[in-house]
Amino acid sequence: MADTEAARALDAQALAQVLRRLLRAPQPPWLHGEAARRMADRLAIIKRPPRRVLDWWAQLGGGAAALAAACPQARITEVEPVAPAAKAAAWWSPRRWAGRTVPVLAEAEVGAATADLVWANMMLHAVRDPQAQMRRWQQALAVDGFLMFSTLGPGTLETLAALYRAAGWPTPFAPFVDMHDLGDMLVHAGFADPVMDQETLTLTWAGADALLSELRSLGGNVDPARFPGLRTPRWRMRLHDALAELAGSDGRLALPFELVYGHAFKPAPRFKLAGETAVSLDDMRTMVRSGRRRA
Repeated sequence: MADTEAARALDAQALAQVLRRLLRAPQPPWLHGEAARRMADRLAIIKRPPRRVLDWWAQLGGGAAALAAACPQARITEVEPVAPAAKAAAWWSPRRWAGRTVPVLAEAEVGAATADLVWANMMLHAVRDPQAQMRRWQQALAVDGFLMFSTLGPGTLETLAALYRAAGWPTPFAPFVDMHDLGDMLVHAGFADPVMDQETLTLTWAGADALLSELRSLGGNVDPARFPGLRTPRWRMRLHDALAELAGSDGRLALPFELVYGHAFKPAPRFKLAGETAVSLDDMRTMVRSGRRRA
């Protein structure tokens, strides 16, 4: 899969604005915290407890407490999209409840082979090029290091998308990536043994205002084919009326969210053998140690 095939058609300027707004929020979305709790339950599959952990986009991910509880002995470093967000996260981190000082880095400051575990909760769907992001994770991991991430899948908000299509409106959100495509991207990014899983959560609200407020807290529409300008109060009333038709027998509105989970590990480097092949002593040691561990 080429990089151009892995990249998503997202409005870069709109995406940057959405991320800035979300990072200014007093707390991460509730759904992110719930996904983190469920993802932390999956950490039991790691045989050796990680000593060095990178919590990727920690502030927006909202998984700090779940990750710290699952890896109590690990040295956890928070990674944020850019330096200003990294500075803001220094006082925001929930792990300060335990009196711990948590290092914070911008993505560009993360060194190679510096982590045993990269944890990325509910952030990959906000990335234009998921495969390029996976390569950054692969570079940050030591050999035999583990990646665990969660993201939104294409089953998310299907009911809302159908409502917009029926009304003849443009899409209400940018498409999400299928978990099988994400698995392929992991392989092309240099990971081994990727495993993908998914589940669907259905959230309900008492009315349209509460539903729309929750959706705004999760992000915004960054699809280039979205409505070109602001909507009028009359259009918003039409949206309210259309949403009201989705109410169940209890009067509540419901929308599905597909949570996709993925994990994979970083294998030892492989070298193509020619008539004469030069391998550094450090690389040779890495391959020998990896072979012993996995034997």
